[in-house]
Amino acid sequence: MLSIEKLEIFNNKQVKSKVAVEVKSRMSRTEYYEELKSLARSIRSDFHIATPRVLKSDLRRIYKHYKIDIDLWPRPGSHSSVKLKKLRGAFFYNGSSASVMLNRDLPDEPRIFTMGHELKHFLKDKDLGSLYCGNHNQNELIEIGAEVFAAELIFPDKDFRENFMDISVKCISCPAEKLVHLKQKTLTTLSYAALVKKAVFFKFAKDDDFKDVKWRQLEDKLYNIPRYNRN
Repeated sequence: MLSIEKLEIFNNKQVKSKVAVEVKSRMSRTEYYEELKSLARSIRSDFHIATPRVLKSDLRRIYKHYKIDIDLWPRPGSHSSVKLKKLRGAFFYNGSSASVMLNRDLPDEPRIFTMGHELKHFLKDKDLGSLYCGNHNQNELIEIGAEVFAAELIFPDKDFRENFMDISVKCISCPAEKLVHLKQKTLTTLSYAALVKKAVFFKFAKDDDFKDVKWRQLEDKLYNIPRYNRN
């Protein structure tokens, strides 16, 4: 479990993620990201994850295997002065044990993604000791790498491409509607924001195609999904 002292240190910004992480000279950024994708696919294979619907229970099973403790924050009834409003997750490693702190208020999909994100830090970044993952450092190399890893862990690129192209053949509609159809067809727990990144990366669409899209409203329009049935 994480101590209040550790959280206070974070709050006072006395501990910061080490951003000066160098990609090996033989490896470009692209190669680094592809290596992480390969690792994510290996994890899927090792833990018999066969669909893009990855659940919290799947990540807990992986965490249990690697003996990674999970601590949800804030704790019920906590009166600590620590305020980590921008926290999504934090990774701690002291040389012998690992723990991950997760924002208790994250909905299922962001929590699953964050657990995948922190798993990358355990597998690849233990030498950094502690990493605080929030909006402030999401453009750092190791943080982008963790996002790439998590997205591949949930919905591998190959599967995404195949499913998107299949929907594109069967459905003549705008890219946003295609993503809704894809999400409903696959039941993936990858968020719309992450699906958009994949669609743009593979040039299936442009950023402007998703400007001002209200995903839940579009779901209602296309599938009439009751609010209580959502994650």
